[in-house]
Amino acid sequence: QLQLVESGGGLVQPGGSLRLSCAASGFTLDYYAIGWFRQAPGKEREGVSCISRSGSSTYYTDSVKGRFTISRDNAMNTVSLQMNSLKPDDTGVYYCAAFAILSNWYRGEEAVDYWGQGTQVTVSS
Repeated sequence: QLQLVESGGGLVQPGGSLRLSCAASGFTLDYYAIGWFRQAPGKEREGVSCISRSGSSTYYTDSVKGRFTISRDNAMNTVSLQMNSLKPDDTGVYYCAAFAILSNWYRGEEAVDYWGQGTQVTVSS
């Protein structure tokens, strides 16, 4: 069975940090570009960050630039999202997603090949 599994979510105070991980089972992550999406309560899901198969290209939505860092370890079959200086607006369910080609990231959710089940991130004092 092909699966993506996220971990690392939780409750953190504003200004704090969390590190999310996305692990694959049943397939090899290095064949895919990997993206992170998030969905806040009452809002549509939005793309947050994406990394190419090799890790040489990354993308960040404007609201997280300078605070979030995406990385991958193909040997470990994982992708991570380091989130620093967290704000209440970062609250939501975070999903990792696999894309067969990097350019599909720009097509959004419709182009996702595999989804994870999501992990909750709550930023609150």
